[in-house]
Amino acid sequence: MNALSKFMRGMWRFPVGVKLWLFVLMVVNMIVPLIYFDHLEAHIVLIAFFAGAALLVVLTGKFGFTRILGLGHFLWIPLVVYLISRLGSYPATTPYGLWMRSVIVLNSISLVIDIWDVVRYARGEREEIIAFE
Repeated sequence: MNALSKFMRGMWRFPVGVKLWLFVLMVVNMIVPLIYFDHLEAHIVLIAFFAGAALLVVLTGKFGFTRILGLGHFLWIPLVVYLISRLGSYPATTPYGLWMRSVIVLNSISLVIDIWDVVRYARGEREEIIAFE
């Protein structure tokens, strides 16, 4: 099974709650930026999202569907820092300002989960987190 196929199959095997969480992340990082495509921050969010997606596929190919996939979002660290630095230009009372804040909050929550997964991998939890027949 190639890396992209394995990654996609793994994503579909997550429990419904995890899939819902991933859907929300995709909406704020991939769909909403298209609405605000005339803003630099939206471009940067899209670039970070697609670069992370590509990295997730590469990691899946090398390590399988394991907790090391948490490294796939490491680009969100500078993204979140950058977006925080831009908040002064976009009040929370505007839709764009609300979107930026939602990206910061949701991606930060995801990063906490990802960091914990990578720590668990480093401690020896290296089995695949999704069973493939």
